[in-house]
Amino acid sequence: MAIYQKVGVMGAGAWGTALSLALMRAGREVLLWAREPEVVDSINARHENFAFLPGITLDPSIRATGEMTEIISRDALFMVAPAQYTRALCKELRATGLPQTTPLVMCSKGVEQGSLALMTEVAAEELPNNPLAVLSGPTFAIEVARGLPASVTLASFRHPVIRRALKRAIESENFKVFPSKDIIGAEISGAVKNVIAIACGIAEGSGLGQNAKAALIVRGMVEMRRICRAKGGRRRTLSQLCGIGDLVLTANSQTSRNFSLGYALGQGKTLEEIVAARVSIAEGVDSSESVVKLAQKLKVEVPICEAVYRIVHGHEDIKRTIERLVRES
Repeated sequence: MAIYQKVGVMGAGAWGTALSLALMRAGREVLLWAREPEVVDSINARHENFAFLPGITLDPSIRATGEMTEIISRDALFMVAPAQYTRALCKELRATGLPQTTPLVMCSKGVEQGSLALMTEVAAEELPNNPLAVLSGPTFAIEVARGLPASVTLASFRHPVIRRALKRAIESENFKVFPSKDIIGAEISGAVKNVIAIACGIAEGSGLGQNAKAALIVRGMVEMRRICRAKGGRRRTLSQLCGIGDLVLTANSQTSRNFSLGYALGQGKTLEEIVAARVSIAEGVDSSESVVKLAQKLKVEVPICEAVYRIVHGHEDIKRTIERLVRES
């Protein structure tokens, strides 16, 4: 079995940095790629990512780089850049000469705007010969960075040997990995739950209460299931860590970028005000549009996702729309 000892993490946001720590604790030699020179300097010189994960001391063995030629020499790459930048990153990897044997583990959650492609579909178009997997689950970056217990789904349907090797490379005492063959289910869950989390945040921020939020979570699972089945995923995947596990976590905490964004909207702030005050991206904002369009393409109904899309783009009154959804749930 292949041993992926030298691994690369593509994207040094909060989750990429936390994942680097998890991989280091699993005994891997980690190289973290960042586009921002100041982030590279911060990690290498001060062993802290001041921009995206302040207050967390990184092990000195975790090194950062901004050079694509250096990262492509890794045994496996974990793709953690925001979903809408994944295609550009894959193009860069291809142009730089990434070996076709290097596995790509897609860690971003979203649906590409325009193409309506999942992240593995984007990667397969740009790097058609590289083995692909998906890592997804209920994982707040700050908790993973601190070494608190977490569990994730690792999905790959074409390469069982590589999936087992990746599991060995990732797993440690406090970071458990559960394998799956359903890449589609894992990706749909990750994309849709971010949109539902915004709806739940709006409900709580608007003062509609916990009952309303619970109703939105349950009905959100129905929408997730509809898209998953229409896309060819497995229904049972949604009952796993990457499905209900991730949704419950993301839709119930201010630590969640998507829930907290929805909460702020429910409190009366504009999207522009919220985004301007943040350094990290709430994937559900972009995904609300692409998820709705994907659902329309697949001919399935997703009223909660549609409502979030209309709200974040300023087309509907926030509280009235969420109240109507709750009454109909």
